[in-house]
Amino acid sequence: MQVLRKIAKKIGIDEAIFFTSSARIAQGLGSVVSVLFVAHYLTGIEQGFYFTFASILAIQVFFELGLNGIITQYVAHEASHLYLNGDKYEGEDKFLSRMASLLHFCVKWYGILATGLLVILSATGYVFFSHFYRAEAPVDWLLPWFLLSIGTTLFFMLSPFIAYIEGLGKVKEVAQIRLGQQLITMFVIWTGLFLGFKLYVGGVGTLIGVCVLTYFIFRKFSSLLCNIYSIKITEKVSYRNEIFPFQWKIALSWVSGYFIFQLFNPVLFATEGAIVAGQMGMTLTALNAILGFTLSWVITKVPTFSGFIAQKKYHQLDTLFNRTLLQSSWINATFLIGMFLVIFTIRYFNIEIGGKNFGDRFLPYFSMLMMMLSILLNHIIASLATYLRCHKREPMMIVSITIGILCSLSTIFLGQYFGVMGMTTGYLILTLIGFIWTYFIFLTNKRKWHNE
Repeated sequence: MQVLRKIAKKIGIDEAIFFTSSARIAQGLGSVVSVLFVAHYLTGIEQGFYFTFASILAIQVFFELGLNGIITQYVAHEASHLYLNGDKYEGEDKFLSRMASLLHFCVKWYGILATGLLVILSATGYVFFSHFYRAEAPVDWLLPWFLLSIGTTLFFMLSPFIAYIEGLGKVKEVAQIRLGQQLITMFVIWTGLFLGFKLYVGGVGTLIGVCVLTYFIFRKFSSLLCNIYSIKITEKVSYRNEIFPFQWKIALSWVSGYFIFQLFNPVLFATEGAIVAGQMGMTLTALNAILGFTLSWVITKVPTFSGFIAQKKYHQLDTLFNRTLLQSSWINATFLIGMFLVIFTIRYFNIEIGGKNFGDRFLPYFSMLMMMLSILLNHIIASLATYLRCHKREPMMIVSITIGILCSLSTIFLGQYFGVMGMTTGYLILTLIGFIWTYFIFLTNKRKWHNE
């Protein structure tokens, strides 16, 4: 046990990271098991639908527009001037009022956005699959898509409250709840696939997961949130003057991210069919699980980073960030190498799942390596961007828009003429350009902001 504690300390695992990473590990391992279930219980065509569903669901980024991350940072800045006594925050009225105004904003704004999200998701999926599916075989996708759209919308409505609570420094507690929700959702999906519910499992699993998350979040934090909500508001965090000047830049960066990360499956679905889209989806599921897991080292530190910045403790900020980035990057690379070796072994020994060649459900080696290198670079890019955004500024807008446009063009044109190999090669080249550009922005702005 003592050895394990020393190892955990060496690689930077605290309680927040432990529970957040446990949720990510559960999600990652669950994704691996889900991949096995999908490979066994869904056809190659149904697999293409399953993963393309997820890419289209990412349209919600056009509604969130980076606001959840902003909420976490702004709440952390206000909370750093207050102290918690039981379930009540105490301190200067100015900071109490501003913190309460952010909670009022979440309730009002996300209720409006959720209505639009449900309409757009439902309509977009219906039009896309009706138009581009070539009817290689009958697939029951319409009702599953509508169920998934409803579940996604409900989760969207819950997300600002989770972001708010994390901004209060309750990262560990939220991570514990997320872990339980992840396990229950995955169990529902696996059971559904086993029982033959096919594409319905996504929607049913999401709906049940939202119910579980809602119950435990408000059971644990309802008193705290109600006390904050009831604080008399004398001074607000102005959306127009404070949040919007920051958010519109974040929003453009996030929208650009959609075109960078989410176009692969829809384009392949439309140009090369559901089976190739399924291979890309299966590979991306594993890679994104690794990326999400290792980014938890950085994401769990956002309230701490923001607090250091609010108090101008830049030396502590840089010491913590540099150590966190180094630890998480090494872990990211280790997992990527492990993934490649596992898939190589599966193909070398021709391992089958339910009589189906499991190795064929992933991208070919060359394309897979291009995506793996991109994931490692994206981990570093996301970490540097998180550090900068904790200053309540967004210097990444131009690079995000530029790379987003170029990636969209690369994905569409290289994918059309050179297939998945051309698509993944173009993506790696553009990711490398984005990495160099981001690192320059990081060094320049850090020096400038910390000397102001």
